[in-house]
Amino acid sequence: MAPDIIDVHAHVVFETLNGTAGVHGPEAGVDKSGSPFFRIGKYTMTPISYQDTVFTDLKLRLSHLDRLGIGIQALSPNPLTFFHGIEPLIAADFCQRHNQLMAQSVAEAPNRLVGLAALPMQDVSAACNELQRSVGTLGLKGAMIGTDFPQGFACPSLDPLYRKLVDLDVPLFIHASSTDGSGGLKDDRLTLHNFSLSLGYAQEEALAVAQILLGGVLDRHPAIDICISHGGGTVAFLAEKIDQLAQVDPAVSNGVRQTGFVHELKKLWFDTHVKGEVAAAALRHYAAGDKLVLGTNLGGFDTPEALAPGASRLSANAKKLLRLP
Repeated sequence: MAPDIIDVHAHVVFETLNGTAGVHGPEAGVDKSGSPFFRIGKYTMTPISYQDTVFTDLKLRLSHLDRLGIGIQALSPNPLTFFHGIEPLIAADFCQRHNQLMAQSVAEAPNRLVGLAALPMQDVSAACNELQRSVGTLGLKGAMIGTDFPQGFACPSLDPLYRKLVDLDVPLFIHASSTDGSGGLKDDRLTLHNFSLSLGYAQEEALAVAQILLGGVLDRHPAIDICISHGGGTVAFLAEKIDQLAQVDPAVSNGVRQTGFVHELKKLWFDTHVKGEVAAAALRHYAAGDKLVLGTNLGGFDTPEALAPGASRLSANAKKLLRLP
């Protein structure tokens, strides 16, 4: 084990939460053809089973951390259960239950694990309260939210949450989501070939970055730390195109108007969980080197067999982002 290596992209699944969001699930089972499935609202993913995997088995997770040489891992909510589109009270209750379980889990291995909170984004006031509880009482290190809430990241209605993150001095992690927890995929064309996990996630994360920068979130909250998963999706490939379009956009933020989209991009954090050297090189080209952090998606289909050379060099960044001693 290399204690200095920190992984910020790893999800956890709490099976005891199955059925706690009412008709929205979550539900795990086996369909008529014998394939395991996981259902959230009207969206069903198959074949998938979390039982007896690193998502649910702490001892197995720790063994994989040792195998990969990871000293500390940040656990975050399952993106399938962000539930940003369901009834606010049900979502708030689910997040409270989830975050209590998260705190209990990381307490079982406090030298190896830290936790991120789930937030009910359909009710910003409730999200602020849950963030306060999760950080102040439960000891979690920040929050992870999805991309599937209707108001978008630049909406002024989110400003109280952004202020709360700054006041508590914790980061916000953003991960793409396939569904809002109530309906199915936003685009039925993503159903085939698992496009929701490739094209869908990449589009959602690039859109989040564009909304944040062009919409002035960093103008209003310059001290906030926001980290986007998967290197921000396709944003590194589109950076110069967005920069060009921003020059003729009368509604663009002051920061982008004055310094350009490419410059403002370096103010955001990104995890390095991208596939292929071309994508990795593009991310390194456009992101700030001191705002890149290691991500593995441990347990997912795209978990690396071994860490890339230089992974330990990113850990100083992760310590700063997670406020670790």
